[in-house]
Amino acid sequence: MVKRQHGGTQVRRARRRASRVPEAEVIDLVDSRLRYVTVHGYRRAYRMSGTGPALLLLHGIGDSSESWLPVFDALARDHTVIAPDLLGHGASDKPRADYAVAAYANGMRDLLDVLGVDRATIVGHSLGGGVAAQIAYQFPERCARLVLVASGGAGRDVTPVLRLAAAPLAGVVLAPLHWPVARPLVRGVLGLLGRAGNDLARDGEHVARVLAGLPDGDAHAAFTRTLRSVVDWRGQVVTLLDRCYLTEDVPTLLVWGDRDGVIPVAHAHTAHGAMPASRLEVFAGAGHFPHRADPDRFVALVREFVATTDPARFDRERWRARLRREAG
Repeated sequence: MVKRQHGGTQVRRARRRASRVPEAEVIDLVDSRLRYVTVHGYRRAYRMSGTGPALLLLHGIGDSSESWLPVFDALARDHTVIAPDLLGHGASDKPRADYAVAAYANGMRDLLDVLGVDRATIVGHSLGGGVAAQIAYQFPERCARLVLVASGGAGRDVTPVLRLAAAPLAGVVLAPLHWPVARPLVRGVLGLLGRAGNDLARDGEHVARVLAGLPDGDAHAAFTRTLRSVVDWRGQVVTLLDRCYLTEDVPTLLVWGDRDGVIPVAHAHTAHGAMPASRLEVFAGAGHFPHRADPDRFVALVREFVATTDPARFDRERWRARLRREAG
């Protein structure tokens, strides 16, 4: 009798443990650690986890895949999520190389091939948005959908900070920003800007994080080359507006903060007007990083967007017809 009671206790304990296993397994399936692969002789860092429709998450200038950590785990529960450190950024190599938007698009195509991913919904933030749009133009067969988050390329306006950083001799002027004492000073300046009503201060934490990632010569040189490929002292020098008519059949979601101090929310409305089939979502009170300001809303939006739209189908004849129609 006692033996049966003891055995029953063991069974009940085993059942309780088993009831907890599924939750633990779901948690263990999400692995946001950095991994590495060599492409064209350069080491690329990336995070990859989950199963389901593929999402390629592209960060902004001077940033890294760390930008996506607030949303990575939640998205990886029902998607295959790939978040690379772009060449010259984060833990990826920082060679003397081509850092133009088109070169980044090539690199992302090749990374997807190495990882065995044929197509993905391309999610790009800031510079990454420009790269995402370039992938949709350069390699339309690889792009299932577009999600452009506070994206570059929809107008000339950009924060004066980036215009200054792109100017000649900017490296000499901005060199003190790499000194450790400069970081608290930057936070103090951003605090003053916030009290003066400047929207850039809303992203002070993220600006400080980006600056912390530029301590050495190679990182700074890669940042400068990348920046000068897209910005000069007059503002943005690249545009997605002249070719976005080609994405007519690509489901597109635009996400912006209405208090973006880097790329103004007016650019969201410009892009939305140029892409009639797009959907625009503006996060009230958010700055340049809406996916970090409200990660739960961002995850819900992306999930719903992927679930309710069919992936684009590349039709070469329709593509040619659009090009010829535009050519007149």
